[in-house]
Amino acid sequence: MKVEPRDITLADGGRISGLLIAPRDARAVYVLAHGAGAGMAHPFMVAAADGLAERGMATLRFQFPAMERGSKRVDSPEVARAAVRSAVLEAARARPGLALFAGGKSFGGRMTSQAQAESPLPGVRGLAFLGFPLHPAGRPSDERAAHLADVAVPMLFLQGSRDALASLDRLEPVVAKLGARATLAVYEEADHSFHVPAKSGRTDAQVLASMLDTLAAWIDAHR
Repeated sequence: MKVEPRDITLADGGRISGLLIAPRDARAVYVLAHGAGAGMAHPFMVAAADGLAERGMATLRFQFPAMERGSKRVDSPEVARAAVRSAVLEAARARPGLALFAGGKSFGGRMTSQAQAESPLPGVRGLAFLGFPLHPAGRPSDERAAHLADVAVPMLFLQGSRDALASLDRLEPVVAKLGARATLAVYEEADHSFHVPAKSGRTDAQVLASMLDTLAAWIDAHR
């Protein structure tokens, strides 16, 4: 599958890198933001984008500004939200005829939901989270979910049952409170990186394939 580099202009005039994969028969485009510790070229991000392309979904991955600079610190929420907004606009320009969705892995997904809650992302029909980071490891809380009440579009939460950053006894009530807007898909024995132990009887690749099947079907249902 051809990967097309994209140069994304930020609102402040800065620039960040992006990568677009758009199969010929693409039915939608998903803006896929990376997590706090690894950029858009991380193997998980590559596998997710490639797998979605195989399922007829285009993706635009992008680097948050701090990652683009090689910094070990994450961007402030304000900077990260602005980058998400610019990436969404770039995806719409790149593939104007496709239904538009956004979200991402961990930090990237949370920054996308914050951006949507702050002011709706133009044209975005739904948000999908690959491991929503509800709380820091070892400190269960649902404070990071407060802004989700201001997200009016459909949301999909793909979560591992062993995710140390989203205990299910905290996440399930959050999703239930959001009502029909939110869907939760849980992957047994998977951690925050969607790694499963050998005793689970499944491989990480099988878990990812199941997740992407769910994500593609959900996008089709909302495009």
